[in-house]
Amino acid sequence: MTSLPLLNLDGSPYRQGLQHGERLAEEIAANIALYRNRMITAGLTEAQLTERAQVFLRRFTHYDASYRASMDGIAAGSKQSILDITLVNARYELLYSAWSEFGHPAVQYMKSHQPDLGECTSFGGAATTFSDVDVRIGQNWDWFLGAHCALLRWRKDNLTVLGFTEAGIVGPKLGMNSAGIGLGLNGLGCSADSWQEESVPVHLRTWRILRSTKPGEAIGHATTPRPTVSSNFFIGSTDGTVATVEASPRGCRVIYQDGTTPLVHANHFLHPEGLGVDQSWLKDTAGSTFHRQKRLQALLEETSPVTLEKLQASLRDHDGEALSVCRHPEQALPEEFRTHTAFSAILDLSAGRFHYTYGPPCESQYQILEV
Repeated sequence: MTSLPLLNLDGSPYRQGLQHGERLAEEIAANIALYRNRMITAGLTEAQLTERAQVFLRRFTHYDASYRASMDGIAAGSKQSILDITLVNARYELLYSAWSEFGHPAVQYMKSHQPDLGECTSFGGAATTFSDVDVRIGQNWDWFLGAHCALLRWRKDNLTVLGFTEAGIVGPKLGMNSAGIGLGLNGLGCSADSWQEESVPVHLRTWRILRSTKPGEAIGHATTPRPTVSSNFFIGSTDGTVATVEASPRGCRVIYQDGTTPLVHANHFLHPEGLGVDQSWLKDTAGSTFHRQKRLQALLEETSPVTLEKLQASLRDHDGEALSVCRHPEQALPEEFRTHTAFSAILDLSAGRFHYTYGPPCESQYQILEV
């Protein structure tokens, strides 16, 4: 893949957005086109996209003036409309609620052709889980082909944030900060997901989590107010907290690491019955998430403590082929449904190191940045 740009942002939220927009203008235009296509494929009309983007613009404006100012800066810098920038920033809610509302568009195709969809696999641990650091989390981030991404670094007062995002999205979906807070994100879905109810959008939540200085504050941003579209936030802290936060319209559940056994999460609720959620749109596409969950858990439990080399090898694992932890485009699917491991991250929170590969980790060595 092409190299991943690193943007060092400074100044006010608007100025940071302006820098983002100017530097990634072509990539932002490509992401707008990509998500507009994916949302229409999911069943939405152009009129519905406009209506829903207007609703989410009001939400971003209402819930956080700084985030809205950054969106305005991105729009100005990239010369795109604020509604198109909103479309990208709200793409999580718009896509996942459409899949809940209309059914995933790949399901019928997959029933006859038997490939499988996949997304992200997160992991983490503290208390001697790993041999070389005290606290570590991370994930393979699996997503559509063609999504343009970037790394962002900025300071807020005495806090430095380093995160991974898609071009045009203010809030990084995974990353770490100098206070020792780390974040990963897994897509979840249930039949109760809806874009219509009022709540804080996912990418605003991740932005707030990475501006947190305490794990309780970070978990609070993941759960409050209750979300209207399901997601899983994987949160770690240098105080030894490692937790996966399953958030849904039916309620939220915080699952903490137990002992030194690594904690792993993929794209299904670990305890759906406890929250009363119906994972309706995953019923015909869930083979990969269950395989990845079990496979990565088993690989990381083979040796204790887990070495960095063992962890990297596990994230490059191809067991199960189309279902694997390290995913490659499934050629049996139409291009608009194909996914792959677009980004792999290992966040050493206690050491302040951000290891990453852009593209499947089996195809390159991990690069390292300091927070």
